[in-house]
Amino acid sequence: QVQLVESGGGLVQAGGSLRLSCAASGGTFSTYVMGWVRQAPGKEREFVSAISRGGTGTRYADSVKVRFTIARDNAENTVSLQMISLKPEDTAVYFCAAASAAIVTTTPMLYDYWGKGTQVTVSS
Repeated sequence: QVQLVESGGGLVQAGGSLRLSCAASGGTFSTYVMGWVRQAPGKEREFVSAISRGGTGTRYADSVKVRFTIARDNAENTVSLQMISLKPEDTAVYFCAAASAAIVTTTPMLYDYWGKGTQVTVSS
């Protein structure tokens, strides 16, 4: 059983930056594909980014490409999401998730473990 705890959310003006972090415990971190998924009020969960078990493969939603960067540290059991040039439409709760998968997945329902989320609010 993997426990995931996100941190780093907050309120930022449009054009600003935030760095989200996720700390994992209770499992073998390097065996999981890690991802970030967000959910805005009244909307379904939306894939944001994911990274392969070894960290060499990444995927991004078209809406965040170039602006967001995912990274992981298997020695520290952490995954991060660096976000720049934030837009009001990036406002959402951001969840860290882990998938027992061999390949990077962009489908939220395929992730097995979830954190409680961290709120990101971008003001215009």
